[in-house]
Amino acid sequence: MTDTMQSPSSTQDATPIIRMEAVDKWFGKFQVLTGINLNVRAGERIVVCGPSGSGKSTLIRCINRLETVQSGRIVVNGIDLTVGGKNVDSVRQEVGMVFQQFNLFPHLTVLQNCMLAPMRSRGLSREAAETIAMKYLHRVRIPEQAHKYPSQLSGGQQQRVAIARALCMTPKIMLFDEPTSALDPEMVKEVLDTMVSLAEEGMTMLCVTHEMGFARSVADRVIFMAEGKIIEEAPPQQFFSHPQHETTRNFLGQILNSQHAH
Repeated sequence: MTDTMQSPSSTQDATPIIRMEAVDKWFGKFQVLTGINLNVRAGERIVVCGPSGSGKSTLIRCINRLETVQSGRIVVNGIDLTVGGKNVDSVRQEVGMVFQQFNLFPHLTVLQNCMLAPMRSRGLSREAAETIAMKYLHRVRIPEQAHKYPSQLSGGQQQRVAIARALCMTPKIMLFDEPTSALDPEMVKEVLDTMVSLAEEGMTMLCVTHEMGFARSVADRVIFMAEGKIIEEAPPQQFFSHPQHETTRNFLGQILNSQHAH
């Protein structure tokens, strides 16, 4: 894997596109995030991993305020989300999200699913929305499915539609919440391939996933979470070959063994 070196000025001086400062989040009495500090630069690709219940999904759901936080600050693309109000809408326009379940509207065709948000949120005409929708359906390599309904597609195709739908809003940031975990194994690769090609185009990405091969080949940094805290973060090479914490080592041992078993 070649490391694309950016000139120091472009990375060091740039304000992070996502900044989380001392973020705490509770569900009732249960603290699900504790003292989260995270800076993400534009164009950076971050993989978030960790055991079930470690707060990974909650972390990325806070970045487009699907979850609100009790303390700390989250600034996305220069907009403070913790203030709420109008800020939330403007951030959501810049942040695409792809979930574990595809969340497509079953009564709309693939094309209509992709056209909806650009028409509603960005005020695009039907023609303009359709042009953009087709562009991104080509992008995820399923333009021929445009007039089908989600139920007529495989899981892998539905997830690629969900990615295309998010891209139709031309977001600056893409969030993926375990995008392959609901898929049959033979469909995982087609979705990961789509994500890899997005990464190669320089999209800022945060991806919660157990796909360690993807983390190895695509991530600039791997973040390991346990019990609501960031335990460790490092470039993939270092993360996989010299994990610093015992919790990380145990997790990697379990997950890599189970992936070899497949």
